[in-house]
Amino acid sequence: MSLQSPLPAAIDELWARRDTLSPEDAEARSLVVGAIDQLDTGRARVAMISGDEVMVDERAKRAILLSFKVLSMARSQVGDFQHLDRHPLKTTFEGVRVVPGAIARWGAYLAPGVVLMPSFTNIGAFVDENTMVDTWATVGSCAQIGKNVHLSGGAGIGGVLEPPNAVPVVIEDDALIGSRAMIVEGARVGRGAVVGAGTILSASIPVIDVETGEELSRGRIPDWCVAVSGTRQKRFPGGTFGLPCVLVLRRLEPGQRHDKAALNQVLREHGVNA
Repeated sequence: MSLQSPLPAAIDELWARRDTLSPEDAEARSLVVGAIDQLDTGRARVAMISGDEVMVDERAKRAILLSFKVLSMARSQVGDFQHLDRHPLKTTFEGVRVVPGAIARWGAYLAPGVVLMPSFTNIGAFVDENTMVDTWATVGSCAQIGKNVHLSGGAGIGGVLEPPNAVPVVIEDDALIGSRAMIVEGARVGRGAVVGAGTILSASIPVIDVETGEELSRGRIPDWCVAVSGTRQKRFPGGTFGLPCVLVLRRLEPGQRHDKAALNQVLREHGVNA
């Protein structure tokens, strides 16, 4: 579904003639920079949840893609580190804690209360209040991260830029994403869900309830549950092989949060390393 955009309709006109654009087009560059500035400050965002649907602002995505056309490569320097890119680093961090080694690109919004450990947040991402992006975690382009989320060390939240109407990865409020988990290809983690370490979720990976054996969805972990990586057997002409899936181990009460000890107990009961 499409989200009504606060960005100017002129962005769509530029998109229609994008093959003719270059950094020499001052008017186009001014429009695109203004649009990215709105993403950077949270006045616009690439996507948001409405009811049960993720609505995408295609115009916002077009502005990001157009920026690669109308911005020139430029050299910048922070201390001893030099950068050569079309996009500068983010400079607006009001109410955000940024630990040395953290990198966020211009066009990513970080709400007050966000904590960035040494990590990377890409253009178009939206990280809401009181979320922690832990050490070596990555928030990909246009990923939408809710309030009070913990992205544990090394977690990878994939980026989705093209096509402009593609739904980005969404991590809803109060979720916990375990160390080295990978959430990619527009997959979605529900509110309050706890995702075990090393879990891989893409748009095509089945999510299965271990109590019933029911396939709940493809690429979407339900609200308020504990989910881990698993495999299921499937027969092919060449033999029977284990294909990846995500297993829902336990349902939580809405609003219930696991402390570390409680989470470890749930995982130990099912023979899963925390």
